[in-house]
Amino acid sequence: MTTAIGGAHPAASELLSDATNLLRSATFRRNVSVEAFPRSASIIELVTDEEVGMANITEVAEAAGVSISTVSYALSGKRPVSVDTRRRIEEAVAALGYSPNAGARMLAGRRTQIFALTEPLRSDTHAPTHMQFVLATAIAARRHDYDILLLTDEEAQAGMRRVASNGLVDAILVLDVAPDDPRVALARQIPTPTVFIGIPNDNAGLVCVDLDFEAAVKQAVDLLADAGHASIGLVGQAETAYAKSNFPPRVRAGFLDRAAERGVAAGHGTSGGKIASRTAARKTAGALLDGGATALILHCTEEAHGSVLALIAERGLRVPEDVSVISVGASFDTAVLSTPLDVIPLVPEASCDLAVSLAVQALDEDPPEPGLRLVPPTFVSRGSIAAPPGASV
Repeated sequence: MTTAIGGAHPAASELLSDATNLLRSATFRRNVSVEAFPRSASIIELVTDEEVGMANITEVAEAAGVSISTVSYALSGKRPVSVDTRRRIEEAVAALGYSPNAGARMLAGRRTQIFALTEPLRSDTHAPTHMQFVLATAIAARRHDYDILLLTDEEAQAGMRRVASNGLVDAILVLDVAPDDPRVALARQIPTPTVFIGIPNDNAGLVCVDLDFEAAVKQAVDLLADAGHASIGLVGQAETAYAKSNFPPRVRAGFLDRAAERGVAAGHGTSGGKIASRTAARKTAGALLDGGATALILHCTEEAHGSVLALIAERGLRVPEDVSVISVGASFDTAVLSTPLDVIPLVPEASCDLAVSLAVQALDEDPPEPGLRLVPPTFVSRGSIAAPPGASV
């Protein structure tokens, strides 16, 4: 399988670089050929086994001493084949490691062993985070003997409609889910099983998987409130994310709800406009601290985390002695930041493993019931939360 991801904008280029590096690693070495990636392609190209040096049907026929059509009949079951001939064909298939390509399997009415992963690439896409989900999905799929067809059309429903209409895939996995995602309506129309990794506002009748972001941020508020903080600030995602992604609004809403329940003052701001920026994150964090916040919850990129910690240090403040800080929904390692931070992480593998399992189950006689499958949050302590300055012990 060779991947070819469109290089029309920076997000695609970053994904291409990350994918190339990973494909060259041992993790993805099975049945993978990495060549120079063409820049004009918009989706992953699936290269047949013959193109990557695997056995083809002609070699199976020669080894079994039969015609190509006889091999095809034996594998598809469309015509009767003698017991002895079938045995020779099966032995040749096993010895050569032959596997029919997707087109042949479709013609035979069998599974294609391909899942589509729709991940629209936009100019505001944060490639490092999204690539982690793409790779986690690919790894989970391989455990079930599935390959991934990556659909990167910015008009995401176009790719979904295309693969559903031609029967190329067995199921579709949906990433980068927007609150009002247009793929929701299409998922209800097409016969191809669809699993959303994310939760759109209109999720009735859908199978959705995600971290329980609301519970995660509420746990963060509780940890800070229990430590004695009466004023907490949230440094959130870039403004665009609140319109185009489903989880930032859920985090913000959960933060405000739990702060009100606990009776603590709550302030919040974004870490950029169209995309996250270090300057915007610093500005938001500074305004929250100037407004009296003694603790910060960071729900933003790794770069934004770094800029907030740099601002705290420049002000001569210490974590956690002067300011408590906790990260929510980080998919990167907060232990390697300039100051290691407590974190309630977003683990791509947890959501993607579950989503792939549900997609496989959807192909069986007992498909999963529609509904939300929320991954419970976990807390990792690294000593970045303490009582606020001057608090009585």
